[in-house]
Amino acid sequence: MTARTSTTITLTLVAALLGGAHAQTAQDIVSKVDAAQRAAKDISFRLAGTATLDSNSQKLDVLVKTIPAQNLIRVQFNAPDALADNIVVADKTEVRQYLYLTNQVTVTSTSKAADTAGLTGLDFTQLGNTASLLSGYNVKLLGSTGAAGKHIYQLEATPKSGDSGRTLVWISESGWRPTRLQFTNNAGKTLADLTVSAFKTNAGLTAAALRQLPKDAEVIKQ
Repeated sequence: MTARTSTTITLTLVAALLGGAHAQTAQDIVSKVDAAQRAAKDISFRLAGTATLDSNSQKLDVLVKTIPAQNLIRVQFNAPDALADNIVVADKTEVRQYLYLTNQVTVTSTSKAADTAGLTGLDFTQLGNTASLLSGYNVKLLGSTGAAGKHIYQLEATPKSGDSGRTLVWISESGWRPTRLQFTNNAGKTLADLTVSAFKTNAGLTAAALRQLPKDAEVIKQ
């Protein structure tokens, strides 16, 4: 497993995240999720489950914090062990990745990082606008469960470009937020299956706190 591979996959998963009783279409649901996200000053959550990295199924556990209005996001790894304490900070212009084992920070332009966006090509640089982020995808509603006011909707997103694979996202009508994500390849193999927990909004997160990385780390521009 490489740090770049795991970072790309994680940001892709994060990008898929940050994208009812009366919602009848997939677009209705996406619009409600987008509106809820825009209304939040900050969002934080835990993303945990399994993901196939370099052909091996491994535990993935990350903490995510974002300020949608600034397109600013911070991702901190808890697992796998090889990447524990690694941190990724991305905004409109660049992606900074802190590598704990080498005490280095690599800096990559956001456009370059987006060109190699992971499993489904989701552009994580648009995390502040879910509708725009999904504009390159065909999104459809597969079904729903639960009672009125507590529906869980299952959406399927496939790239309009014709790339293989699909992303399944479960959206809760309560708060219009994702509760689970699943990524599969064109053969139907599950590449990642993750759940969302500890979802919070408006916790008083600041841009300075999200951008903070060890001051003594070596900075490498790519």
